Amino acid sequence: MIVNTCDPDIASFDAELANDIFDELRRTTSDGIGISRDSYGDRESIALDIVEDRARRIGLMTERDAAANLVVTLLGQDSKLPYIACGSHLDSVPQGGNFDGAAGVIAGLAILADMKRRGVRPRRTVKLLALRGEESARFGKAYMGSSALFGKLRDVDLAAKDSGGRTLSECMADVGVDIERVSRQETLLDPSEIAAWVELHIEQGPVLLARNLPIGIVTGIRGNIRHRAITCVGEAGHSGAVPRWLRHDAVFATAELVTHLDRHWRTLLERGRDIVVTSGIVETDAREHAIARIPGTVRFSLDIRSQHTETLEAFYDLFLSECAMISEERGVEFRLDRRIDSAPAAMAPDWIRRLKTSADRLGLPNEEMPSGAGHDAAVFANAGVPSAMIFVRNENGSHNPHEKMEIADFLAAISLMRSAIEDAAQ
Repeated sequence: MIVNTCDPDIASFDAELANDIFDELRRTTSDGIGISRDSYGDRESIALDIVEDRARRIGLMTERDAAANLVVTLLGQDSKLPYIACGSHLDSVPQGGNFDGAAGVIAGLAILADMKRRGVRPRRTVKLLALRGEESARFGKAYMGSSALFGKLRDVDLAAKDSGGRTLSECMADVGVDIERVSRQETLLDPSEIAAWVELHIEQGPVLLARNLPIGIVTGIRGNIRHRAITCVGEAGHSGAVPRWLRHDAVFATAELVTHLDRHWRTLLERGRDIVVTSGIVETDAREHAIARIPGTVRFSLDIRSQHTETLEAFYDLFLSECAMISEERGVEFRLDRRIDSAPAAMAPDWIRRLKTSADRLGLPNEEMPSGAGHDAAVFANAGVPSAMIFVRNENGSHNPHEKMEIADFLAAISLMRSAIEDAAQ
């Protein structure tokens, strides 16, 4: 239990607001197993409406920007100064958890609501952005809502289709995105208008839990290279009638590729490189696969992540080399879909120091750590906005229904975020 991290009255206010909104989000966007708030879908819209309704009842100004993100504003004394922005996303993966993304939005709302309640009017304006479309689950592209703000969505991104055949462009238009401006790659938000971006998020790994720490201060965010659907094309045949030397087995070829990539991954780790590699989708065609059939095709995904662009590119070159070698040896073909890139991002050193100082002053045990998962903060940082992130301890990881963030840890993280934002806003 975290104690003495903030005024008890403020903590009680934060807890009541947070519990109310988390409960309403769970009730209205549950899929019966977990939480499903599809990017640019109905349940994501419901989530934005819930947050906006609460903000209006508190007396805060709200609007939707040209990318259909929700913006909540607490006006400062000097409107000419660049403002402090905070927030996160409200979409989720299918059957995900209720805290991923939403915790950062609720934390920002709690801070603005408390400042409004206490009559605090900082020198700088403070804004909360509840962003749409951070998750890549529906369209294969991450950071859609924040990328749209900075003119970073390309035609090929907007043409990406979901499993039902609808394009990102169509779904964005449905919820009110000014798709003409987005498709022109127009800058909808001038980075010079923002003094800083501050994002709170649950940790999506086990580090803080293992080290018994309530919060982490993020130093950087891994970038990634992804392929949503790589197809290994071999030749189907009878499992008992085709000897090994005449086979073109797509499963064995894919397995060999993954095994070789794992060896390269281990070698790079031994050399001190930062990298993680995942193939989260591996499947034969359910319409034709059988226990007595040599598989003719295998479809799989690839996700390579690192804090360093040169490491990403080096590993991707190894991947292409392995594909070529295995194709020749086994008589198969690896067909790649569109490569999707997200650049690594470094958090602002002065904001890391600010958060560290505030945490020490509040008596909060903490650790500086990189983020293996991607976040909208990376888009803001790479657009030139000084950016910062706070992680909250979270049991059972994320992207599953079993996320477990303790309210005491969440309140501690909010108190740290509030301290840093109020300091910067003044």
